[in-house]
Amino acid sequence: MIDPQCPPPHPLHSPDRREALAWVIRDIHQKGWATGTGGNFSAVLQPDPLSLLMAPSGVDKGLVQAADLITVDDQGHVTAGSGKASAETLLHLAIVRATGAGAVLHTHSVWNTVLSQWAARDGQVVLTGYEMLKGLDGITSHTATVTIPLWPNSQDMAAVSAEIPALLTLDPAPYGLLLAGHGLYTWGATLFQARRHLEILEFLLEVQYRMLCLP
Repeated sequence: MIDPQCPPPHPLHSPDRREALAWVIRDIHQKGWATGTGGNFSAVLQPDPLSLLMAPSGVDKGLVQAADLITVDDQGHVTAGSGKASAETLLHLAIVRATGAGAVLHTHSVWNTVLSQWAARDGQVVLTGYEMLKGLDGITSHTATVTIPLWPNSQDMAAVSAEIPALLTLDPAPYGLLLAGHGLYTWGATLFQARRHLEILEFLLEVQYRMLCLP
């Protein structure tokens, strides 16, 4: 029986990492940022040897449950669970290695997809002057400038994963990465922080797009 004076923890703060990641995935889908089977999401199970907990490829992200998640090793091979690893698993692994992230979230929202295609010629999206920047770890003022690097989309994720780390070691380090016409990768030291960074960047990318539409 559940004690009404001591309710169970929210799934995001559950000690069960499977429950936490599955809830985050469903929440992202509900926001419209990973429609259908789009997007892929991971949380680090252990850093050495590196192992990730992930949603399998081709599943409806709005229906993902803890039992559906798979485990992959540092080569992207499935070591536990039923299902196939996403083709973009290698990019998740590259981001974790380059940034020390504890979780990586990849979305296909309308806003990040359109803006990434529009800004492809610039190779980056620059965000500045917005109060919501302070939702990103270490940012204390709306006057800060945050640059999100942008890379051409490709179906060769092995090649992209080999090239991307150079963008992730820039000073200051980016909070996310855009693939042109594809979507946004965001990360954080924890799943909680990665989700917060994702919400902030999705908000700012939508604002940036709407600003471009003003006369």
